[in-house]
Amino acid sequence: MADKDIPGVIAPPPLIYLGFLGAGWAVGHLIDEPSLGLPSLARNAAALTAVLTGLAIEAWAAGLFRRAGTAVQPWKPSTALVRTGIYALSRNPIYLGFAIIYLGLALAMDSPLALILLMPCLLVIDRFVIQREELYLLARFGPAYSDYRRTVRRWL
Repeated sequence: MADKDIPGVIAPPPLIYLGFLGAGWAVGHLIDEPSLGLPSLARNAAALTAVLTGLAIEAWAAGLFRRAGTAVQPWKPSTALVRTGIYALSRNPIYLGFAIIYLGLALAMDSPLALILLMPCLLVIDRFVIQREELYLLARFGPAYSDYRRTVRRWL
């Protein structure tokens, strides 16, 4: 296990998502990017649906962490391994929720570049947040986490 009882993620995940989203929006405005070409009503309905879905997933996941008495924030120690509820479907539902919210916000901003940057954002989350968390959780919870990792997918 690491010297400190934390996973050592590179940055708070919400800031990573916001950084990519903001960069896509800002650069898109600088280069005068084209619209997504979707009718406004359909685009806004899809955006709202995505944001509300992402928030619901995050609320469910965070609530399960709180009930188990473990930290939601990845820069704090984990005290329990949660395997029920949405965690029986995805090992990372909070990051999945963030990705869905990001998608909704990119649609609402009508920003193709922000949408394109979702993929590199997820790569950063996967490699520099999730992989570090998984090493930490394996060291912290041993065979219980190893079994969980074998039976539940990382994203969906």
